[in-house]
Amino acid sequence: MTDNTLENEDRGARRPALAGDDKVVPFHVAPLEVRGRAVQLGPVLDAMLSRHDYPAPIAKLLGEVIVLTVLLGTSLKFEGKFTVQTKTDGPVSMLVTDFTTPDSVRAYASFDAGMLDEYLAAGKSSPQDLLGNGFMAMTIDQGNFMQRYQGIVALEGNSLEEVAQAYFRQSEQIPTHLRMAVAEAVEPDAGGQGSTHSWRAGGVLIQFLPENMGRLTVRDIPGGDAPEGASETVIEERDDLWVEARSLVETVSDDELTDPQIGTETLLYRLFHERGVHVFDGPQVADKCSCSREKIVGALSAMDRDELADSWIDGRIESTCQFCSTVYSITAEEIGH
Repeated sequence: MTDNTLENEDRGARRPALAGDDKVVPFHVAPLEVRGRAVQLGPVLDAMLSRHDYPAPIAKLLGEVIVLTVLLGTSLKFEGKFTVQTKTDGPVSMLVTDFTTPDSVRAYASFDAGMLDEYLAAGKSSPQDLLGNGFMAMTIDQGNFMQRYQGIVALEGNSLEEVAQAYFRQSEQIPTHLRMAVAEAVEPDAGGQGSTHSWRAGGVLIQFLPENMGRLTVRDIPGGDAPEGASETVIEERDDLWVEARSLVETVSDDELTDPQIGTETLLYRLFHERGVHVFDGPQVADKCSCSREKIVGALSAMDRDELADSWIDGRIESTCQFCSTVYSITAEEIGH
């Protein structure tokens, strides 16, 4: 893993090449005893959101889940899948994003179009309004021969960022803090007669190093108030270095997180240059779906004829992937019917 140092320029440090869009940048701020990851998502995010043509409020919500999934999923040290999913009673009933190591991400949203129109017409467009009551689950799947891990947190907060912070407080044994933002970029087109729209996002996640956990106080939540499936332990984050690191991350604006002219390394330099920050070479994430014709044929072949009776149209069954919108047209011969 390549290690570059972003330090105060008067120390003579050489600045590394910029990572660019869709590349995760792991980093380490030794004086603050924190490590983390940062990313700006551009073409990958825009491709996933644009292919579904989601209404803007839904695209923004799903974009936040994608950022969260990428930041956490790229930390996996094994072959597997990391999934973030919300399930609620609001207009946006489900948001799903999964990251398959080492670099593949996919996502989709389910929503009630009529209910969404009613909410937006009534001025109810906040994440709280659109999601309603429900939960967010994070799942780590290491394959068929390993037990899955799942953490769950109630959707309580003004944003998905706040929900994620609540999850970290309740379920993580390492103090963790997050900032993320999603924006729709508008630029004049080449002819100057119109404009182009594209989705961008960014995020920064920091964690206090495990070897310093002894300096933090751990207490149990009285009465076991944690949501079902979540840890009943929280960490009182009183360490001065951790407070400083967390406060610095909180100064990041949404524009800084999403502006391609700033870039990930420049943002990290702005945040931590007085302390000195080491950045490392991270994965370039890609818009890849794990669906395939073989998987669809296998699933249909396992079903009874009666179950498929109403699915045939002109001798074929069409199956559309919820994630990538690929349409598979399957014949009776392919599934042995």
